Amino acid sequence: MGESIEFKDDSVKDAPVRGVLHRAPGAEADGLVLTHGAGANCQTPLLRALAEAFCAAGVTVLRCDLPFRQARPHGPPMRGGSERDQEGLRAAVRALQRETSGAVSLGGHSYGGRQASMLAATAPDIVDRLLLLSYPLHPPKRPDQIRTAHFPSLQTPALFVSGERDGFGTKAEMKSALALIPARTQLMMVPGAGHELMTAKNRGEFPGNVVKAFLDFGKS
Repeated sequence: MGESIEFKDDSVKDAPVRGVLHRAPGAEADGLVLTHGAGANCQTPLLRALAEAFCAAGVTVLRCDLPFRQARPHGPPMRGGSERDQEGLRAAVRALQRETSGAVSLGGHSYGGRQASMLAATAPDIVDRLLLLSYPLHPPKRPDQIRTAHFPSLQTPALFVSGERDGFGTKAEMKSALALIPARTQLMMVPGAGHELMTAKNRGEFPGNVVKAFLDFGKS
């Protein structure tokens, strides 16, 4: 199944990488960088479960803390810190590329996924694919504050995973938003789930279902 170890990389000035590396067997394994949402860190049950499931499927995973979370253990992202968080993800991708020679993808939950997609929109060749978990399409009950300005520039294939009860975007809203993206996309809806995605009822099958959907998405 591979091993998991604490990971540190300081090769990029002002963008240290901190997290946990789940190393799959084989130097040519594909890789996946996973990061967290605005109120969490890389130790969330969701990221841990997904990292372990991907690693078991032969993918080396780096789950990492965004720069804002490295700066302080609690609280939301700092105002104006989006670019720094994206640079942190860029550094994490480069660090993982030094750990494996396979294709590297980038993913994140909520805020982390949004930053991943914004980075990919400006750097289309940085990763192979995107895994966007609970993309925060708009704040709850504020559908007029849509977060899709960068979607028309997104050239990286992306799998979106959303809960059917997610207040940050309905299935219809997500489908409409994905139509703005010129790259290949796919929407995976999770029955009965909200923004957290993994629940007491689905935790047994959810990680494996996401892994299968993402690996299949890469083949299509």
